[in-house]
Amino acid sequence: MLIRTEIGVDAAGIDGLLKRCFKTAAEAELTQALREAGLLTLGVVATDDEGRVLGYAAFSPVTLQGEERGWVGLAPLAVDESLRGKGIAKQLIYEGLDALNEFGYSAVVVMGEPAFYNRFGFEPAARHGLHCRWPGAEAAFQVYQLADTAFEGAEGRIEYSEPFNRFD
Repeated sequence: MLIRTEIGVDAAGIDGLLKRCFKTAAEAELTQALREAGLLTLGVVATDDEGRVLGYAAFSPVTLQGEERGWVGLAPLAVDESLRGKGIAKQLIYEGLDALNEFGYSAVVVMGEPAFYNRFGFEPAARHGLHCRWPGAEAAFQVYQLADTAFEGAEGRIEYSEPFNRFD
């Protein structure tokens, strides 16, 4: 298993993985829209020896109160069903966090199962006065601090980029 940054030839494999892993094609369409709009900050893939995409994590820009602060959102995250429970999601997340840290990003937000993301250091965003537009998402909306100063003056509403608005 190789964990690396996605390259152009991975797009079809990522699309196929996302269509297999989710009930609808929304995540595949979202990822394609982010890619086409130049809003895919980072994509991390897990591939087998033949280059087949078996896992994927996408990171795209978010704003805080309409301001760019070097924050990104993690979505989608997918691992082929036959390989779940083998630590691939963990590797994808950590590889993404390491790369984003090296690139100078400040924080990562995610909407997901708290018990899953807490294992990687994500914590409730509400703890820092942060929220998103989706009502009732307080427990699922989480944040990971990359920079020591990420939360200085950080309070309010996080907005995902425009392609996310198409898939409510």
